[in-house]
Amino acid sequence: MKNVQQNSKYFVPSIMYKLNTTESTLHPLVSVLMTSYNREKYISEAISSVLASNYPNFELIIVDDCSKDNTVKIIKEFVVKDTRVRFYQNESNLGDYPNRNKAASYAQGKYLKYVDADDAIYPWGLSILVYCMEKFPNAGWGLCSLAQVHEKLFPIELTPSEIYEYHNFKSSLFHKAPLSAIFKRSVFEEVGGFSGKRQMSDTEMWHLLALRYNVVLMPEGVAWYRSHPDQESAQIRSNIYVRFRYSIANYHFYRDTVEIPISTEKRLFVMRKVRKQIMESILIYLLKFKFGVCYTIFKMLSDKTYDYKKLP
Repeated sequence: MKNVQQNSKYFVPSIMYKLNTTESTLHPLVSVLMTSYNREKYISEAISSVLASNYPNFELIIVDDCSKDNTVKIIKEFVVKDTRVRFYQNESNLGDYPNRNKAASYAQGKYLKYVDADDAIYPWGLSILVYCMEKFPNAGWGLCSLAQVHEKLFPIELTPSEIYEYHNFKSSLFHKAPLSAIFKRSVFEEVGGFSGKRQMSDTEMWHLLALRYNVVLMPEGVAWYRSHPDQESAQIRSNIYVRFRYSIANYHFYRDTVEIPISTEKRLFVMRKVRKQIMESILIYLLKFKFGVCYTIFKMLSDKTYDYKKLP
């Protein structure tokens, strides 16, 4: 282990902790952002996981979106006990991604790290994230919880062109949720935060960031994702149209965005691949005589400005 610790290409949580213990907690380097709505079952564990971090230089910002259960009561119990916890409550319900932007607006740190109220972060998670980001000062964002790359060790920095090559021809990146991301606050603000589109704002954000900023790829074992029936993602899986929104949004992006740093040939290859997947799914619904479904999907595919609020 001694030899491993002396080799700078390996990251060791105990070393990362020592690197940051002298930093003032009055000026947090990391703003951990937690948004909540009716999460009384899970939020205590989520908050506790952040406060148990072995990385000291952070603040925890919690913004509740008008919960109707005991979520706020639980949050306030933590506020009294720990000065690192800052709590805000919205006057009206904003919704998931607008509330994420709201939480970011209160942040003071150099980095933004989302930990949802039903998820958790490991004690060494912030240490690893900060170490990896600080190792590559030219990067604007990072993605963790990725399967290992056989050619080299994490962390790995990719330029915009390398990001699109990796995502399209090696292993998917843009499917990751905000729990798997860390941002420089300045970069998050420069792109305007999340657009607010339900179920697709994170994928859209990865595209916007990948056009302009290097990314740092990081390993698994940083954060923990809970799966439960109360999640919005679980509730919408049965919605036919929502399942197509990611694919169709990607298709429109590759079709209409000039700045994508890949060749025209590769861009067309990606578009054909996505369109083929969509058309194969439409064929399945045609065979089931669900003609209304097929018409709506065709409309979504052909019309970039289609109003998704019309969807069931």
